[in-house]
Amino acid sequence: MGVAQKKVPSQNLEIGMFVSDLDRPWHQTPFPIQGFYIRRQEDIEAVVSHCRWVMVDVAEIRDLSEFQSDAPAAIFRRRRTASSQQTLELPPISLKNPVRYEEIVNFRKEVKVGVKVLRDVELSFERVMKSVKAGEAVDLKALSASVQKMTDSVVRNADALLWLSRVREHDDYTYQHAMNVAVWGLVCGRHMGLEPGLLNHLALGCLLAQVGKAELPVALVRNEHSLSAEDFKLHRTYVEKGVALLEASGLSRAVISVVQNHRERHNGTGFPAGVRGDRIPLLAKIAGLVDYYETLIEPRDGCIPMTPAQAVSHLYDVRNIEFQEDLVEKFIQSIGVYPVGTLVELSDGQCGVVVSHSSARRLLPKVMVMTDREKRPLKSAKVVNLADYNAGAGENRRLIVEGCLPHGVEGLNPSYYDVTGAEAKWRLTRLISR
Repeated sequence: MGVAQKKVPSQNLEIGMFVSDLDRPWHQTPFPIQGFYIRRQEDIEAVVSHCRWVMVDVAEIRDLSEFQSDAPAAIFRRRRTASSQQTLELPPISLKNPVRYEEIVNFRKEVKVGVKVLRDVELSFERVMKSVKAGEAVDLKALSASVQKMTDSVVRNADALLWLSRVREHDDYTYQHAMNVAVWGLVCGRHMGLEPGLLNHLALGCLLAQVGKAELPVALVRNEHSLSAEDFKLHRTYVEKGVALLEASGLSRAVISVVQNHRERHNGTGFPAGVRGDRIPLLAKIAGLVDYYETLIEPRDGCIPMTPAQAVSHLYDVRNIEFQEDLVEKFIQSIGVYPVGTLVELSDGQCGVVVSHSSARRLLPKVMVMTDREKRPLKSAKVVNLADYNAGAGENRRLIVEGCLPHGVEGLNPSYYDVTGAEAKWRLTRLISR
């Protein structure tokens, strides 16, 4: 059955409706994603304050009991209990002296630096994990130094390291997951205005959050998204195992706190302690959110990942349930509706990958186009800034993102192309092989 749209005056919205379009461009409103469910009266009031009418997807109107009762939610990959529908509202997160970061190094230059930064972090992290598996004392000096360089890179330019982490490949899931989570955390923390020292604690905590998994059976870790109740009980112990290992290393209490609390959830349904709300430290809240987001989008054997746009929409749907509402919105603002590294199809049929986005024009990112309109691969990629392109184009020539493409689409491998869009003077594959 198709989805029909219905024009509805904003004051006539009801809980359970799915708002699919507005009477004005999305980027002129505070709503961080394009398309969302009305879950409570405050959502209606927010829409009324900005729009006279909206379009509602009729087939997407939900049974109100899902929002007003203890019925379980359909959450990705693992069925949640009824208690996961309990919401908790807190005042917005407020930093005492937020830092306002500016891009001080251009994307191309920072990508060159970032290749070595990620390689150093990867090697240091692998040494730590090998020490844990061998039961040896863990030396974190090299990893801490590498993470500082990672933080410095994201402070200089928020997109370069994120680009590299999204398009690189790694044989070991745990390493790749930890690296990506650390970069997402840095990008989010930078956007929020965390000072560099806190960003460094956050990144190191995100990396080390997985260290306890080294003491779990390999098969358990590889299949952690499809565990029995008994296996999941064992899996949960990785947090406490990681904390015990790190406390013996003399690591900063702020970093250990990230490891200890990154699986806690806003409404108290997480583990190991089931703490909730403002009892969860801010850095751990960020780490938990970005860790969860990465599990939604990462490719893995036996799992079909969400596209980044689907994952962003899902996060918005569980705000004040799994994660604090304004933290979810800040994360979405920091990465965009189409995050760096997202494969997309444009409205004229060309396909490419997002290389950067603007918080002011969330739906019009900069895209490296890799195919022509007939989906034939281009010899040399070209970078198109959709916001700039559309500023000079007529209404009939507008170019927008038609939708996200799943990971692994044949012929769409960003690492084969020059990210600058110029003739192949330097390419990611060449940089990595040096």
